[in-house]
Amino acid sequence: MLQEENELLTQVGPGTPCGELMRRYWQPVALTEELPKGGAPLPVRLLGEDLVLFRTEGDRGNDRPLSTQHSELSTAYGLLGLHCSHRGADLSYGRLEDGGLRCIYHGWLYDLNGRCLEQPGEPAGSTFNEKILHRAYPCLERAGTIFAYLGPGAPPEFPNYEFLCVPPENIYSTKRYHQCSYLQSNEGNIDLSHLSFLHYMNAPYGVSSEPARQAGPAAERGNASGDPRTAAGTARISHRGVAPSIETADAELTPYGVRSCKIREAAEPGQKHLYVTEFVLPNFTAFWVGPNRDQTGRAGYSVNWHVPIDDTHHWKYTFTFGRGTTAESERERARFRTEMVDYQPVRNLSNRFLQSRAEMERDTYLGIGTDFQVHDKWATEGQGPIQDRTQEHLGAFDLPLTMSRKVMIKAMQDLQEGREPANVIRDPAKNQLPIATCSILVPIDT
Repeated sequence: MLQEENELLTQVGPGTPCGELMRRYWQPVALTEELPKGGAPLPVRLLGEDLVLFRTEGDRGNDRPLSTQHSELSTAYGLLGLHCSHRGADLSYGRLEDGGLRCIYHGWLYDLNGRCLEQPGEPAGSTFNEKILHRAYPCLERAGTIFAYLGPGAPPEFPNYEFLCVPPENIYSTKRYHQCSYLQSNEGNIDLSHLSFLHYMNAPYGVSSEPARQAGPAAERGNASGDPRTAAGTARISHRGVAPSIETADAELTPYGVRSCKIREAAEPGQKHLYVTEFVLPNFTAFWVGPNRDQTGRAGYSVNWHVPIDDTHHWKYTFTFGRGTTAESERERARFRTEMVDYQPVRNLSNRFLQSRAEMERDTYLGIGTDFQVHDKWATEGQGPIQDRTQEHLGAFDLPLTMSRKVMIKAMQDLQEGREPANVIRDPAKNQLPIATCSILVPIDT
């Protein structure tokens, strides 16, 4: 990759091609739990902008004009520029009153639209407040998450992804802080061969992302009997992971991104293992997770949505979606609960992820515990704040990754040339977006 291309894909501030592309889509800005009713305003940094998110306590000034396709837009949340339009005070310290956010420096009151409703220090009869329009972005709440649109003009349709339109018992959302470019983590999702190494572990120490791995040779899975209760310590972790069983990887374009697949050997005669993921423009990837199925046998999936804070930091929002029962959903949620402080895993760069060389012998391939999300965090943060892609050497299984880069660059070019980028939805009739992920056994001749 050329350095100019690397910069094109990783610079996300206002006015940059990638930053302007990101602003054409709805983006997660916070978890709902971070802003409970009566909670203090929340300072946030998103796409290089310093902002404040707040929840209103009344109705005054909340007459945000809504188009018919956005009748669900929330009037409970506001997202404003962090610094007051008067003299730049920090609005996250402000008072929540009169249906808006009041600056505690001089009492200016802002509504959700950024209009200045009051300026108590101005002379009686002054209309100076009518000249002020503070930076403001529309918000809505879905799946335990507050989303915002930071682009110009009217927002596009909010995408009807299945995982954002299900009852609370079928979705679990959380987030993790990352000290690297959003692109590194999203490309980690698209990297198909790392599952056979980075997440490789003996059976009792976690749930595999690939059933075929657990069904493979006993020397690989460390469990000759197939009973996970007797697997501990029966075999060493293979230095080769399960690499010999990977056969091929492929990818195809979709109207909204790139669909990728990996085909591997399976222990069952006459079958192969098919693993499919979806990269969805501009910054998330969906992947199979767990046996959480409904009565039709369809499993759920997870989504890693990588939201840039700035060029070198981002939040990874993880949505774990299950179509099965509440009990099954709870089991899936438990897989993604790890010890965190302020949404930063306790295992992190500052303590070298608490890597254990003893654990690497018989328990896990990388010696950093059993949380796949922490595994990925190690891999992507270890590449540096912004990976130098001019120095990488891509192999046979990296086709989906190169395709996703080209799709992103094409979307930026479309935007710069006045065309609507792919997956920006304006027509409600076209707001049907299937996400096809799976990890299944198929007949060898399929």
